[in-house]
Amino acid sequence: QVKLVESGGGLVQPGGSLRLSCATSGISFSFYAMGWYRQAPGKQRELVATITNHGRPNYADSVKGRFTISRDNAKNTGYLQMNSLKPEDTAVYYCNVASPGSDYWGQGTQVTVSS
Repeated sequence: QVKLVESGGGLVQPGGSLRLSCATSGISFSFYAMGWYRQAPGKQRELVATITNHGRPNYADSVKGRFTISRDNAKNTGYLQMNSLKPEDTAVYYCNVASPGSDYWGQGTQVTVSS
């Protein structure tokens, strides 16, 4: 059974930082690309960042220079370090892993940026 469990969300003030984790099980994580997506109330889910199985990152323009995606294949876990958070970063953040023919999602973790 494949499981993706996100953690690390919460309430943070503008300018603050959070680190999200995505712990996976039931897959050979090192063979999967990983991505973080987010969905704000009333909006469509959008791409935040992705990282290939070889570690090459890609970012949405809105988070470039503030967010860093990484992965630890030995721990079957991916991460999203979020710095200089803004109120517009408020959303449910979802972890995704994908390979040809396979696509899995976590349940999401809430990130709220507010003073």
